[in-house]
Amino acid sequence: MAAIWNLPRIEFIPFQEIEERRPVILVTNTPAWDAVKNHLHLPISSYLNVLEATKDHWDRLLSTVIGDPASVIYAVGGGLSVDAAKYMATRFNCPLVCLPTALTVDAFLTPSSGIRQDQCVRYIDTKPPERIIVDFEIITAAPLHLRAIGITDVLSIATGCWDWKLADDRGKNPPGMEFIPWVYQSAQSILQGTFECAEAAGRGDQAGLKQLLDCLALEVQLCNQIGHARPEEGSEHYFAYCIENLVGPGLPHGNLVGPGILEMAELQGQDTQRLMMALRACHVPLNQIPAHTVAETIWQLPEYVYKHHLPYGIAHEIEK
Repeated sequence: MAAIWNLPRIEFIPFQEIEERRPVILVTNTPAWDAVKNHLHLPISSYLNVLEATKDHWDRLLSTVIGDPASVIYAVGGGLSVDAAKYMATRFNCPLVCLPTALTVDAFLTPSSGIRQDQCVRYIDTKPPERIIVDFEIITAAPLHLRAIGITDVLSIATGCWDWKLADDRGKNPPGMEFIPWVYQSAQSILQGTFECAEAAGRGDQAGLKQLLDCLALEVQLCNQIGHARPEEGSEHYFAYCIENLVGPGLPHGNLVGPGILEMAELQGQDTQRLMMALRACHVPLNQIPAHTVAETIWQLPEYVYKHHLPYGIAHEIEK
């Protein structure tokens, strides 16, 4: 590990109070922008509407931008927008400000961007935003099914840590991903904090949303410290990557990871009741994907994880 990334500076101010004089390259998608555009007064020089998570698409959008050394990129929306914006800010070597419209993912805190490549998700090194501006009035007003769906990226500690320990027991952790007991215990504390705030975050209580944000931030920085995401990314994420090939793109990340957490926790022999209660409290859709598609995904998963060289977990041990 050559360096340890930091978390972005997080500021809690209403969007209406943002003052920006630099030319803004706006990276967003139509629904997110429509929800907040009346609250923002930005000097927009370029509007980039992100539709997919591929480098080719992002490069095509970048080719429409006339460079300005004084520019700043603003990412408005969820994971798709911010992953694209982190890539673009890295390419342009310009500052990045992120304005989440809901707590949908941990991506606005991380130093990498997820891209779709060869029917899987790969993470490329980019950078975290320099600033995140959180307006809890905006987040509270977000649609129920999006407001706190990012809880899936911390509830996945339950299954991700289990996989990490399994890989240690099997001697399957590669160099650089060795099991670290104190990191495992730290992750369990973050998971406990997530359970405690789920109900409040789901109903839009600002203290609950702030605690969920804290849990997301602590999870990201813990992974930054050790240089990998094994404590929070395991077979539940592999399930999400695999099933996306069956249901098609467009569903929010949490809609795929949420069911994956429950399915993988059950295969691991864990009690899923508390996980299900937290997911339901945050309005994560759990019955949106047809049962036959879930079954097909689980059947495909062992071959899928070996094909894509994903870190060892319970998905590698599913028997057909």
